Amino acid sequence: MKKNSNKKIINNNNFNNQIWIVFLISIFIYLSFGFFSTKPITIDYNRFQKMIKSHDISKLVVIKNQEIIEITLKEESLLNSTYKDELEASSLLNNTFGPHYRLEVSSIESFEKRYDDLISSLGRENTNEIEYLTESRTDIYSFLQTWGFTILILVGFWFLLRRMSTGGGPGGQIFNISKSKASLFDKESKIKLTFRDVAGLEEAKEEVKEIVEFLKNPKKFTKLGGKIPKGALLVGSPGTGKTLLAKAVAGEANVPFYSLSGSDFVEMFVGVGAARVRDLFKKAKEKAPCIVFIDEIDAIGRSRGRGQMPGSNDERENTLNSLLVEMDGFSTDSGVIILAATNRPDVLDSALLRPGRFDRQISIDKPDLKGREEIFKVHIRPLKLNEDVNVKNLAAQTPGFAGAEIANVCNESALIAARKNKNSIEMIDFQDAIDRVIGGLEKKNKIISPEEKKIVAYHEAGHAVAGWFLEHADPLVKVSIVPRGIAALGYAQYLPKEQYLYQTDQLLDEMCMALGGRAAEDITFGKISTGALSDLERITKMAYSIVSVYGMNKNIGNISFYDSKQSDYNFTKPYSDSTAEKIDSEVKRIVDSAYDRTKKLLLDKREQLEKIANKLLEKEILFQNDLERLIGKRPFDAKKEVEEKKDEINIEKDDNSSTKEE
Repeated sequence: MKKNSNKKIINNNNFNNQIWIVFLISIFIYLSFGFFSTKPITIDYNRFQKMIKSHDISKLVVIKNQEIIEITLKEESLLNSTYKDELEASSLLNNTFGPHYRLEVSSIESFEKRYDDLISSLGRENTNEIEYLTESRTDIYSFLQTWGFTILILVGFWFLLRRMSTGGGPGGQIFNISKSKASLFDKESKIKLTFRDVAGLEEAKEEVKEIVEFLKNPKKFTKLGGKIPKGALLVGSPGTGKTLLAKAVAGEANVPFYSLSGSDFVEMFVGVGAARVRDLFKKAKEKAPCIVFIDEIDAIGRSRGRGQMPGSNDERENTLNSLLVEMDGFSTDSGVIILAATNRPDVLDSALLRPGRFDRQISIDKPDLKGREEIFKVHIRPLKLNEDVNVKNLAAQTPGFAGAEIANVCNESALIAARKNKNSIEMIDFQDAIDRVIGGLEKKNKIISPEEKKIVAYHEAGHAVAGWFLEHADPLVKVSIVPRGIAALGYAQYLPKEQYLYQTDQLLDEMCMALGGRAAEDITFGKISTGALSDLERITKMAYSIVSVYGMNKNIGNISFYDSKQSDYNFTKPYSDSTAEKIDSEVKRIVDSAYDRTKKLLLDKREQLEKIANKLLEKEILFQNDLERLIGKRPFDAKKEVEEKKDEINIEKDDNSSTKEE
């Protein structure tokens, strides 16, 4: 019944709007007819005298209240060339009823006296020729003709203001500019997302579930003296599922859920942001208990005073101050919980992050191997898969992928399979999709000369050999010389470990692996190319990080010049010029040492380098199995297998001993 009544209200509003539109159009048409219709030709008294003397007038109408005399000509006079040309120009020739001309006088009494004198001078026979009428006109046409345009402007302006105040039409928010733009989701809103659709974020889900449960069943926590948390901040890289988790909260919660973006508070007018914050919390308190979700809160929550000119007044600061007061001021209401999301926690104001405002900071990192597997399972539900699809292998081949990237891989695989007219998605389609996401679109029609192709083959073979025989390098998955993306002529894909801490020898091995391409070109051709640009950029950053960030250099010492809280506009270096020279020299020494080491390794493995390069020129794509057939198994992988077996034996022995003791 409620739905039907709402429909009736909407229809009535539309009907009223239609009435007003028809009314305005009618006025406009009427006025247009009045303003643009043809009017009688205005003449002077001398011309009027000539018409009388020529016996051309059939009718005179004296309008007393307007001091106008309307003149109608005889039918035979309309055929006169003098009148005919004049009336044709004014579109009055076919108007037989008149009036054709008009005479404006200063006084009706003086005109009547002059007219009587004129008639008497002409003789008695002329008095019956002309029909003489006297009248006063007060019709609506005359009124509208005088005041119609003013009335039209006033009515139109009133109608425009009415639409603006109700929020309808373009610019309808002028009078509602201080109102919050938050979208309300309540019990009647159909949000299909639940916690079941959120995978790989188990810890974050538990934190958020607790907040939702607190709103549903507060006695469970308050009986022990606990208080409801004021807010929770979701922090994580782009694509990790912050907004998705908030949508799942909206789908799971049985309380009102307000959702908006941080940019919704920003406006060009002063004070609008603060007013919208106050209006948002006013609405939320009326619906309490409820949840307010602010996405991309860094748009208004930036640290105050950062990057600001002295003495300036920032509108964003006023908005932030209003938000701080509403979250933890004198007028706080325990029934409103704030959820916020950002990928820039480093720029947020410290007052916003303190307990009492955002009591919890929920970190949402990129998923690990198990998390990626769960995310793949969620995104492959609607897909038609072949039997050869292995979710574990897919999760292993996508290290460092966020949830959004995994979703993109699943969608790309479906598109690739459809492009090939397949009935189901195969494992090869997923691998092509991963290559598409990592390296870019495959350039099949890109013409590469044989010389360039040979350089690319040896370059990628250098990466493969260096990574194959370096202990701490990531294991190789695939090496290709098929052009991809904008500028990539080839690439080598590795399988990074799930690792958070790196030692010095591990970083140096990664540098050597990155320099493998440049060293292979130097050994084979005696020349180097521009193809190592991305590799050089990577190792330069890594070398500077070793020296000046991680404190891994003996000459510089255990010193880090990295400041996580530094300003965006920091033009001063935290070290002297002499220290800068030392840093530069140490970076160059580390890079040169890594290059010499890589070059020596490739000279020792020259035969393997030639095999891989020639095979790449033949097949263009080589997998890990192909490399094992060409140059044998990776020596360090065999060591790891032996170590794992030893660990398993030791565990079994411990278990046996424990059973004996029992």
